[in-house]
Amino acid sequence: MSPKQSKELINKLKARFEQSMNRHKGITWNQVQPKLEANAGKLWSLSEMERTGGEPDIVGVDKKSGEFIFYDCSAESPAGRRNFCYDHEALVSRKLNKPGNSAVSVADVMGIDLLTEEQYRQLQQLGNYDEKTSSWVKTPAEIRKLGGALFCDRRYNTVFVFHNGADAYYAARGFRGSLKV
Repeated sequence: MSPKQSKELINKLKARFEQSMNRHKGITWNQVQPKLEANAGKLWSLSEMERTGGEPDIVGVDKKSGEFIFYDCSAESPAGRRNFCYDHEALVSRKLNKPGNSAVSVADVMGIDLLTEEQYRQLQQLGNYDEKTSSWVKTPAEIRKLGGALFCDRRYNTVFVFHNGADAYYAARGFRGSLKV
């Protein structure tokens, strides 16, 4: 990223931070900005989260490392990360009508992690997300070995966890990521 792009992204993140103080009580922007400026790789990952429609914002601090935790906070699953099956194995195994990529592969390239079910539920405590879309979540290995994958959404004021074949993909299903800085 160029210095200009970095500055523009930091300004955008700051504005979102200030507009959504309920997501990060007890954290000040003066604590955050130096960490962003000192880590170009993580800033690039945040720019990818932003570019694909994730609207990343801080949702907490890792108690062990002191790192700030960013989640995708867009109202719906990020538009630039939809229509993917769960992982590369599922992509390869699909015979017909393959999607363009997989959620796990795209997250790896972006340098972020898929939200876990627990993290997804934590996000839902901060607002109402995925009321029209759904998001793949990190799937336990024992479920994945059997060919399945998990996704979540919010309907009827309740967070639901569902299963699907890992090779499934839908226009309204994407994935949300997390990143520690």
